[in-house]
Amino acid sequence: MEHFEDTHGRDHESALAVNRGVDQPPVVNPYYQRRKRHRLSTDDYMEGILSGNITILSQAITLVESLLPEHYAQAQEIIERCLPYSGRSIRIGITGVPGAGKSTFIESIGDMVANQGHKLTVLAIDPSSERSKGSILGDKTRMETLVHNPHVFIRPSPSAGSLGGVARKTRESIILCEAAGFDIIFIETVGVGQSETAVHSMVDMFLLLQIAGAGDELQGIKRGIMEMADMIAINKADSGNQQRAEIAKSHFANALNLFPMPDSGWRPRVYTCSAVSKNGLLEIWNGIEDFLKFTQKNGYYQRNRHRQAKYWMYETIHEVLRDQFYRCEAVEQQMDAYEQMVLSDRKSSFVAAKELLQLYFDSIRQ
Repeated sequence: MEHFEDTHGRDHESALAVNRGVDQPPVVNPYYQRRKRHRLSTDDYMEGILSGNITILSQAITLVESLLPEHYAQAQEIIERCLPYSGRSIRIGITGVPGAGKSTFIESIGDMVANQGHKLTVLAIDPSSERSKGSILGDKTRMETLVHNPHVFIRPSPSAGSLGGVARKTRESIILCEAAGFDIIFIETVGVGQSETAVHSMVDMFLLLQIAGAGDELQGIKRGIMEMADMIAINKADSGNQQRAEIAKSHFANALNLFPMPDSGWRPRVYTCSAVSKNGLLEIWNGIEDFLKFTQKNGYYQRNRHRQAKYWMYETIHEVLRDQFYRCEAVEQQMDAYEQMVLSDRKSSFVAAKELLQLYFDSIRQ
């Protein structure tokens, strides 16, 4: 019998006895020694990227995405050295409403394109949680067949709450992938929203994926995303849904005819397809090739690339200036005080901004 004391300190006997358990082994092997990771040189990265080494390419993109200051200089050097080998791919942005089947569509058409002899990269921008800042990065899980294709490289990237930042890093990742020999780049966005504007500024063609029968036809027509689309594909045109898909196709086609002619001179086309049964995918790819041939012939393709390069030059300038301003010690020390003055109406927003900027300019002159 085992003795125990109750809450009043009185001794009692109990027929219940708890035996001492077995000692659990440590979670971490006590004999494990962390090996010091060898940091690759820029020459090592370049040799691996230009030879098409996927492992080295992945590490280089991780370096580009890193927020650590010590990684920035090396990442920029790698990008600079990859530039002469870039610009030879076709860049296609793919977006659509949530549930439109973007991942399944990319897997099906990507598998078809890879089997035609192309090398394909899929850069998927994954949404990050506003609370935890984490991302699922599940695109590789969803694209089970495509991920095993030796001619395909899939890279999910977290949006991490910084749309401008992830857009710039995605553009830099494109340069690395092109230098590695990939001639087709798919960029999948998080869904219909602000990210489309950023992606539109780095691709040669923008494809909007829609579905029929979800009450989304009129919403899709109202959104400004329609004006950016060079092609619309109505997905899930199967399992008795073909008729609704054809009706949605006519709705979108009529809406597109109301828009002014795009700068490309190409009137966007509407297709129906089924990513699951793979119906209509060849027609969509032929349509993409028709668009690219048309824009290359009339000069829009190159003009668009030049416009994008200029846009990203200014965007980078704005981003660097913004970062330097907020990291300025003099500004950091006064920011809270100026916020309080604005909130208590002792200073207008414009005067506060001007004075904070003056603090920044004074600090860099010293």
